[in-house]
Amino acid sequence: MKKYDVTALGELLIDFTENGKSAQGNPLFEANPGGAPCNVLAMLAKLGHKTAFIGKVGNDYFGSQLREAITEVGIDSACLRVDDTVHTTLAMVHTYPDGDRDFSFYRNPGADMMLTESEIPEDQIHDSKIFHFGTLSMTHEGVRAATKRAISIAEEAGAILSFDPNLRPPLWESMEEAREQVLYGLAHCHILKISDNEIQWLMGEDDYSDGVKWILDRYQIPLILVSMGKAGSRAYYDGRMVEVQPFLQEHTIETTGAGDTFCACVLHAVCERGLEDLTDEDLKEMLTFANAAASLVTTRKGALRVMPDPQEITELIQEKNS
Repeated sequence: MKKYDVTALGELLIDFTENGKSAQGNPLFEANPGGAPCNVLAMLAKLGHKTAFIGKVGNDYFGSQLREAITEVGIDSACLRVDDTVHTTLAMVHTYPDGDRDFSFYRNPGADMMLTESEIPEDQIHDSKIFHFGTLSMTHEGVRAATKRAISIAEEAGAILSFDPNLRPPLWESMEEAREQVLYGLAHCHILKISDNEIQWLMGEDDYSDGVKWILDRYQIPLILVSMGKAGSRAYYDGRMVEVQPFLQEHTIETTGAGDTFCACVLHAVCERGLEDLTDEDLKEMLTFANAAASLVTTRKGALRVMPDPQEITELIQEKNS
């Protein structure tokens, strides 16, 4: 038996999200703890799973805030490293009227980029059922080597590998380099969570099934999830496709963390059922639960500290089905 259900590696940062205006008419920003891997872990912790994070923050006020935040929501922070010379990474999140957003990063460098191969905790990864990673820890050479070392350890340990590209174009030297690292991730995962726009960028396909076929022609990935925003989501498994409609909210504030919440709920289902012999009904239940949870997070500012409770998710599903 493994001690941890899911260990994730990657970025932990402060998302400065718009939250009104001052008396002078200037935009006010709230310092929310963020970063896709820990958003995923926070939702999993809400669902009762044992989780841990591998990453790096600065030896500064924001680094301390982030350690406190992930510990508070139930994520094991023993493998969170601290850099004495580089500050914690910051992101400005600009929200549009429909709840979508854009990012500006203060990361040249940022502490999350400074994680090294020697700082990868082998025992932690060996003791995890699922290892989850993305591409923000693959944008630069040093942290890329650390990420690939962790992936190699997870493979040796027989863990299930979960990959979410979570593409952020401003952070890459070139999109060709981004493509190369995304393809590396595709070659080293059992679960892929990919968004509609990432499929369009990577394969040049507007038909998502054609995009998934392109992936499966090249990589043996047992479970592929496509998140399609307001169009819902799909699961591709064992030559089959299941699609589930979204839960659209009247009071969407922002979409930050929605994809991470969705991803966490998929990993929750895999923790409960495994990856073998999933039926269409299993996939439908998985997607329905994930869609409902993701929709709830869009009604809140931030993500990591405001993940929905299991009861809220169940009630929303029951309300839609009634």
